[in-house]
Parts: sequence; C-alpha cells; structure tokens
Amino acid sequence: MTKPEYQSSIDPAEVAKFQAMARDWWDPNGKFKPLHMLNPTRLDYVVTQIATEFALDLKAPRPFEGLRILDIGSGGGLMSEPLARLGAQVTGADAAEGNIAVASLHAEEQGLEIEYLNVTAESLAAEGRVFDVVIALEIVEHVADPAAFIATCHDLVRTGGMVVVSTLNRTAKSFGVAIVGAEWVMRWLPKGTHDWRRFITPDELEQMVEASGLLPVDRMGMVFNPLGWSWSLSPRDLSVNYAMTALRRS
Repeated sequence: MTKPEYQSSIDPAEVAKFQAMARDWWDPNGKFKPLHMLNPTRLDYVVTQIATEFALDLKAPRPFEGLRILDIGSGGGLMSEPLARLGAQVTGADAAEGNIAVASLHAEEQGLEIEYLNVTAESLAAEGRVFDVVIALEIVEHVADPAAFIATCHDLVRTGGMVVVSTLNRTAKSFGVAIVGAEWVMRWLPKGTHDWRRFITPDELEQMVEASGLLPVDRMGMVFNPLGWSWSLSPRDLSVNYAMTALRRS
C-alpha cells in the first residue's frame, strides 16, 4: 500500500514570529501572558473532553496513564507539561527550533519526561506515527493550509481517538479583543502576531473537520471577563476564542 504524501502546511513567516519570542514562553508577564491567562481554561476543556471520551477517573493519581498525546505547535510546553503530569505519554511537536529548546530545558527542570521534536505534523504523519489524542491549540490560524492541516491531524490519531483544536473566530469582536486589545492597547503580544483575515469561524472549522473524515462532537467558547480578569468556558459565546473536539470513528 502506497503511503500518502504530505505537503507541509508550515508558513515560514508565522514560525519566525514565534521563534523570535521563544525565550519568553515561561514568563507569565511576558509576550505570552495571554496564553498563561488562558491556559487553565483550555486545559480544563481538553482534560474534561479526554476523560469523558475515554471514561477516565480524574480523581486517580495519574488518570491519563497509557494515553499517547500529541501536542502540535507545543511552543514552550504550556499544555504538554500538565498533560504529562496527568500520566500521559506526551509528544510535543513544533516547527520553531527555539521553542523546542526552551520546552525541553523546562521539562527537564521539572523532572518531566516529554518527547519534544522539532518537526512538522506532516513529517510525523509521513513516518506513520499515531496517537490516542491530538491537540492543536492556537495554531490552525497560523498554518498555510488549514484544511490540509486538519486532514493531517486526522491521520495522526488512531481509530477511536480524539482531536481537539482551538482557534480564533473571525468576527468584529475578535478583531477588537485579540488584535486591538491584546496587541495594540495592552501590548501583551507584538503587533502583527495575529492576522484577523486568517481567523476561522466555527462553521468553517467544522466543515474542514468533517471533510477530513473526523466527526465533530463538541464546540466550546472561551470567554475573557475584563472585570474579573479571568477566563471561563461558554457553550454559547464562541465569538472570540473557541475549541472544537472531533473523533475518528474509522
């Protein structure tokens, strides 16, 4: 049987943006402050989805023991590390070499065994690697071909496995919050980190997910409350940040 050929969906200019910020990954008040603030909420979503689908007891000492999880666009390891602490066998993949160096060093300092690789999702798929869970958080809006990227995610997860994607909706509100607010006013991120034209609506993402052969099973918004300076999950408000879970049934 001939193996499928994969064309890289990497956008070199987007990779360069994050390569330039690599040393700031673990500074909670640095350039990745928005992700540090968002991380507990998106982790809550991902963990709940995994536990529900695989019928895992989150009260157990290492509830994700035995699960193979791929974190695509793992950055400095903000998601990889807590998933490893839950017992999962985590592989973090990132196209920016600087991110992998920072993530590897931080994991070693924390006493965590995480496989960090400076590779693309497509190269892993070409090798025939498969996982129980694939997460791709805040990355699909940065790739050159989102539909092809989602198709690669499908190929990287085993039958019966799960893919979780989070991204930004293309709305007037998301332009105001993610670009005007985070980049221009608060200056949490360098100007130009995001391109609003590349944001993806939930319906567009669902179409890509279905076209890849995955079955969408959940959508959830992640909402920032400026008064409480906190994030929360919302099944109704997907106007800015949101996540989607899909399953591979065959």
